Amino acid sequence: CNLQPKDAAKMPESAWKLLFYTLSWSYGIYLLFFTDYPFFYDPPSVFYDWKKGMDVPTDIAIAYLLQCSFYGHSIYATAYMDTWRKDSVVMLLHHVVTLTLIAFSYAFRCQEQGPQGELAGAAWRQTVVLGEAALGLSLSRDPHGPLNPPCSLCPGRFWFRLYWFPLKVLYATCYSSLQLVPNIPFYFFFNALLLVLTLMNIYWFLYIVLFVAKVLMGQMQEVNDVREYDVEDSKKT
Repeated sequence: CNLQPKDAAKMPESAWKLLFYTLSWSYGIYLLFFTDYPFFYDPPSVFYDWKKGMDVPTDIAIAYLLQCSFYGHSIYATAYMDTWRKDSVVMLLHHVVTLTLIAFSYAFRCQEQGPQGELAGAAWRQTVVLGEAALGLSLSRDPHGPLNPPCSLCPGRFWFRLYWFPLKVLYATCYSSLQLVPNIPFYFFFNALLLVLTLMNIYWFLYIVLFVAKVLMGQMQEVNDVREYDVEDSKKT
């Protein structure tokens, strides 16, 4: 792939994430658009006739198992295997919060977190697929060539994470849930974690703004991950 020596360790990480997120995103799209679940077009519908202890459908349970396994592994991988970046601590927190949401929502059969979690996950994984594809292509290209066009897809994160996520997920869990199920359990617990994820989305969007700003001001002549440490910073780290 004509990798630079400093990029050789990053490519397997990006390739693995691209593979997993592409497969899991495809399964999420199947659940959202090719089944009878109406929660994409009508998110509050997950609370219609909601009852404590409702069974989790098998296809949703499969998504739980896959995502729980992946994020459990990701905690270890981020800490000990992946390249350490400026946002690695936040990434660790994200994995812990996500794993907690998945595990507790399944354990307590909080059914609103099943479909809504898959809806949130589909929005999240779509942007990761775009980002990892762009990063992988940028690692394998001439480091002194023009900016890689796939990186222009990264602003899609705004649409999926800062528009669809609040519109589809937070609205349903924060507002609709209380309207339809006034005494729904663990309301503050789950919504607090979802709001933490929203803050993380804003945090990562700022990196995109920083990247675009550097390109527009001519401070970046090649595709670089702004989350990476500079050589001087790496020595300090």
